[in-house]
Amino acid sequence: MGSRPVRVHEELVFLKLGGSLITDKSQARTPRQGALDRLAREIGAALEAKPDLRLVLGHGSGSYGHVAGKKHGTRQGVHTPEQWRGFAEVWFDAATLNRLVMEALQRAGLPAISLPPVASVIADDGRVASWDLAPLRKTLRAGLLPVVFGDVVYDRARGGTILSTEDLFAHLAIRLKPQRLLLAGIEAGVWADFPACTRLIAEITPENLAEVAPALGGSTATDVTGGMASKVQHSLDLAQQVPGLEVLIFSGETEGAVREALLGVAGGTVVRGT
Repeated sequence: MGSRPVRVHEELVFLKLGGSLITDKSQARTPRQGALDRLAREIGAALEAKPDLRLVLGHGSGSYGHVAGKKHGTRQGVHTPEQWRGFAEVWFDAATLNRLVMEALQRAGLPAISLPPVASVIADDGRVASWDLAPLRKTLRAGLLPVVFGDVVYDRARGGTILSTEDLFAHLAIRLKPQRLLLAGIEAGVWADFPACTRLIAEITPENLAEVAPALGGSTATDVTGGMASKVQHSLDLAQQVPGLEVLIFSGETEGAVREALLGVAGGTVVRGT
């Protein structure tokens, strides 16, 4: 049988499983295996309940790539023999975590295909410059689940760098135009009173960004690709570039939350471009 074309009425959603959700970011190279298995089951349940849903899954590097990345300064550039050895170390860590994610998806019965960025993406000064999306598009059309992840990539200006899942999703969103981008982490959303964390900001738009900006803190663990302030600004920029895109920042810690988010039940903080 040939690959099945994506029908017009099918919904395309991007889901990122944050590094803090699937690893213990306080300990190097430590997966949260129970969370991984639960999240994989929730993704499977959502896809079973909503057969027309088309999903691109991404995941962060957490206590794998970020620790080695910070040690070697890989995101800033790779030029010396020592830095290239660090580049390979970060690649190995990112690939190791991706393998754990893929195994969890397989155990959940999902037909997932990993598409490692290092093999297909070329960057230019920290941004995607070229990426052959034919394999990803074919994966979607075949009814399979494409998986991308934060990874090292070769860079025309920096030699090498690290691209986060958000970097990759930003490039993909402009070209594939998903309706929703779901960012599942451990925080329930964007807090208005961090670190007290008693009041969530329900919605962030260009109109209220200045008002909520003081509440945006950094990350409490090692993260070479930015904390909450960076995540919000990145989301807002993308929502302005992709008409109609809704970005949801929410917690994947609560059982069933990822399934509900995939099925359209909002919880957390919504970021819109208008």
